[in-house]
Amino acid sequence: MGLPKIDLPIMELELPSTGEKVKYRPFTVKEEKILLVGQASEDATQEMIAAKQVVNNCLLDKDVSEIAMFDLEYILLILRARSVNNMIEFKIKDPDTGEQVDLTVDIDKVSLKRFDGHTNDIAINENYRLFLKYPTIDEFVKLASLDEDDPLADYLMLCTCIDYVASEDEVYYFKDYSREEIDTFMDDLSGETVKEIQKFFETMPRLRHEMVYTNSEGKEKTFVIEGLRSFFT
Repeated sequence: MGLPKIDLPIMELELPSTGEKVKYRPFTVKEEKILLVGQASEDATQEMIAAKQVVNNCLLDKDVSEIAMFDLEYILLILRARSVNNMIEFKIKDPDTGEQVDLTVDIDKVSLKRFDGHTNDIAINENYRLFLKYPTIDEFVKLASLDEDDPLADYLMLCTCIDYVASEDEVYYFKDYSREEIDTFMDDLSGETVKEIQKFFETMPRLRHEMVYTNSEGKEKTFVIEGLRSFFT
């Protein structure tokens, strides 16, 4: 007689980017192993691939390749809280004293930080507007494979995240055009438009949490954890 099949509970969460409700199951020993192998590699690309695989396994009605990177980070944090526990313990070094400080973060108190003035709708001129989309984990994996000093890295991310350009009468989806056509279009953008595109990236929602502690000199310090790697290191 074979071993019994273990049924896992099905839960629901809300995607921060859209408010869409998606169903998920907790991760199992199988997914925990995937995360541990990714973390042990100490390689950002491998860690992201592991995170994608785990979230893809646990999401029941949503393709992980379609969601924003910060959505994936949020989902993985929720999975960690519901599958293991909601407390993460880690150690930091105080910048003033050099001492080791033990901290504990409650995942249930972590939220996405949102910024005023954030928009994906950018005016090019009086006739055309440009609309951006949030980068997915696939875009971040591609960027991670580039040389850190590659001057085109930011440009490639920028181009990847332009969804379409629209006028009152027509819509031009970037996915329908060649790399050369996109480069020509980008070369004609004004510096002000590029600044607005950069602002979109700078003000994107992000996983961020501040922790206050007192060091051995009695000084109150604030330690900031931001992004997925900070929470799982």
